[in-house]
Amino acid sequence: MLSIVVAKAKNNIIGKDNKLVWKLPADLQHFKELTTGHTIIMGRKTFESLGRVLPNRKHIVFSQNPEFKVKDEQVSVVHSMLEIQEYIEEEKENFVIGGAMIYGLLMPYVTKMYVTEIKEEFEGDSFFPRIDPEIWKETSREKGPKDENSRLEYDYVTYEKIKS
Repeated sequence: MLSIVVAKAKNNIIGKDNKLVWKLPADLQHFKELTTGHTIIMGRKTFESLGRVLPNRKHIVFSQNPEFKVKDEQVSVVHSMLEIQEYIEEEKENFVIGGAMIYGLLMPYVTKMYVTEIKEEFEGDSFFPRIDPEIWKETSREKGPKDENSRLEYDYVTYEKIKS
């Protein structure tokens, strides 16, 4: 089973120059709580932007470059949708964590999305696909905690697929 975890701005921006464009420590903690103990699936650029292997999570890195390798037991590199298929069919929840290309590629296979919706627009070069209300139903919304270091307002929103 595939789920998406993403933080996106009001204008669907998710990043710029392979980095987040906001600082929300509470959202990073939320991400950690959701994904710890699970498999996380990402593109090569997202993996490289992490700067390290995240503890207590298996990493699946999708790369079109057959030469790309990672020397870490927690990281597997895949090069095709066929190799990702097992994570789509697995009963355990696996999380797609970005970037834009991977979200677009895997969204048709996702059944649930955990979206941090930031109530502001940002400039950036990476976008999250539009959430189609004909396909996705909002099942929960919770106001994100205020952070004394950030003036941003945001909600944690869960969407579930209503049709393929």
